[in-house]
Amino acid sequence: MQGSLNCLGLRGCLVSYGQASGAPDPIPVSVLQPKSLFLTRPSLFHYIGTRDELLETARELFAAVATGMIKIRTNHIYPLSEAAKAHADLEGRKTMGSCVLIPDSTYDSPA
Repeated sequence: MQGSLNCLGLRGCLVSYGQASGAPDPIPVSVLQPKSLFLTRPSLFHYIGTRDELLETARELFAAVATGMIKIRTNHIYPLSEAAKAHADLEGRKTMGSCVLIPDSTYDSPA
């Protein structure tokens, strides 16, 4: 985590989410002061607490994708018949980013 904090500029913000590698180490508040840094550990459920919040957030997300503001990159594509391999690759940390399973009938093997 210290390396991530070191990368931040003045008034930078570090967002910590997920726990794939276990719980993060504690950070003394004093390490934020030299650059006036912000640190947050958000929980999705605090942002979609009501159905209205969920729907509004979904509308904003899909609008950003539709306009190209957010680009979706698929890093790994597996045919559905290889779901076990996809899971093994995930568990074995052989993947990075998004993984998608698609029906075999539409799978076009990478060249």
